[in-house]
Amino acid sequence: MTGAIEAAVADVASWLAGAAGEPVPVGPPRDDPDGGLTVWPLELRPARQTATGGATREPYRFMVRLLVSGGGPAALPALDRVLAAAATAGRPELVLAAGDPALWRALGVAPRPALLLDAPARVERPVPVAPPVRQPLRLRQLGMRTLRGRVVGPQDQPLAAVRVELVGAAQATETDAAGRFRLAGVPHDPDAPDAPVRIRLTGAGRVHTAELDPEGDGLIVVRAPD
Repeated sequence: MTGAIEAAVADVASWLAGAAGEPVPVGPPRDDPDGGLTVWPLELRPARQTATGGATREPYRFMVRLLVSGGGPAALPALDRVLAAAATAGRPELVLAAGDPALWRALGVAPRPALLLDAPARVERPVPVAPPVRQPLRLRQLGMRTLRGRVVGPQDQPLAAVRVELVGAAQATETDAAGRFRLAGVPHDPDAPDAPVRIRLTGAGRVHTAELDPEGDGLIVVRAPD
């Protein structure tokens, strides 16, 4: 399977062969005075993304920047033909900025005339297929209950202004001066009446999660860790 980067490089190499009038292998620059042109991917660059509605999903788009260079004076005519072809056709996008000495030092070759070409590439992103429904749909109406409790610390001292929130839901409140709280709208599943209710306590820069028994009688006391 050919990837997006490999396909973009292969397309440019094929175009270069036609523009230069000779095959252009994919490889780093080489110090061969009798050699022809080479093309080598240098980096991936962002491209403008598009978005559409509906059931389709746009591909992820990016650019592959490639270095086209020759191995000596014999390569200059081919490089000239590539320059003229790219400038005339307007594609691939031509960038005349390949003279950075650091680039040639990194590649381990002497500086030389070269071109940078930006080739478009894309990664297809199909819309995920929803798994088939193999069982009849069942609609249930959950009841709501109110959870009352008290948050205490060491020596059962009440903790005030502690945020109490239902994990995974939007319900939240704060404890009063006596450490008491009241959470309304807590879902009640009749098929699992004993399922614990998870709450999160936030206060004094600390976070603590606790599981409460919703069937407990009276006030539920939550002891925060020391």
